[in-house]
Amino acid sequence: MTIATTYMSARDFMGLPEDPTKTRYELVNGEVIVSPAPNYDHAYALTQLLVILATHIHQNDLGQIVSDIDTYFDVNDVRRPDLLFFQKARLNHIFGRYPDAPPDLCIEFLSPSNAAYDQGNKFELYQRTGVTDYWIVDPMSHTAVAYTLVNDQYVEAGRGAHDDVVSFPPFKDLKIPLSNLWRETKTK
Repeated sequence: MTIATTYMSARDFMGLPEDPTKTRYELVNGEVIVSPAPNYDHAYALTQLLVILATHIHQNDLGQIVSDIDTYFDVNDVRRPDLLFFQKARLNHIFGRYPDAPPDLCIEFLSPSNAAYDQGNKFELYQRTGVTDYWIVDPMSHTAVAYTLVNDQYVEAGRGAHDDVVSFPPFKDLKIPLSNLWRETKTK
């Protein structure tokens, strides 16, 4: 849902005060939009993967990973990747309230309301702005796909489903058991 009727730059958007209602806003092609809140499966998978990645990143002093913060991509786009990672050599882009450059890795977790957006609009934006690696995790179908940038185009770098164990760039030495990301569903 778009809420702005006039265009805004990334600089103007990032200068706005924090919203006390914690509404998730993004700047998309200069327009302010509201992003829907994640569902339980989305949040569960994100939390599980964040623990795995944060442990690996910290133990190996690789950089920093965070979730769901305003992130500059270009003069008209400020998005909130579900997870974003900056390599140690690029931590200079993290100062103040927000990163001032696209991250090295973005990870998006699909929900029914955002699947097409994350696989289309965000895919194109991350590719165009030089995000080296992009992962799409789908808690509904229990799948994960990794893309890496080659000659300014994303190519598939790996995929897995259900209980596969995967290694995705930029963490090729890390084994991720996908079954740890999916919550057990119970029926009433």
